[in-house]
Amino acid sequence: MSEVNIDALKLEVRKLNAKATQAKMDLHDLSEELPTGWEKILAVAQTAHDAHAALTAARKQLAALTPP
Repeated sequence: MSEVNIDALKLEVRKLNAKATQAKMDLHDLSEELPTGWEKILAVAQTAHDAHAALTAARKQLAALTPP
């Protein structure tokens, strides 16, 4: 894979990391407000799960493309 594609993947990992961090904070904030907003638990948790799954997949892809 070319250096440009690896750099693009690194940028994508940084973006996904920011999204995952924000999702984690949203989940944390929701947990502190409970029982208010309990209806949002599943949606916020799903968003956090999806964000971290995407980040993990991108990190694995990047690790496979970069030399040790």
